[in-house]
Amino acid sequence: MDRQEILSVIEKALSEVLERPVTGLTEETALFDELQLQSFHVLGLLMTVEEATGIAVDPEELDVDDLRTVRSFTDYVEAALRQGEGTS
Repeated sequence: MDRQEILSVIEKALSEVLERPVTGLTEETALFDELQLQSFHVLGLLMTVEEATGIAVDPEELDVDDLRTVRSFTDYVEAALRQGEGTS
């Protein structure tokens, strides 16, 4: 899965959990400040991204910085995908 595909998955997941269309994301988009993502949305976002990508996210290991921007979350998902490839 390339970076653009990951961004698309994140955009779809955000649309689902925020219950409104989310389009035109850039890597600089701030998830909490610009999109009004709330803490109660995070679990749904993580579950949706897990389903779409096959990664497993441990919320205990997730740092708030991983969710600061679309870029930081995309980096997190990319790293999880690479780690998964290394264990198969």
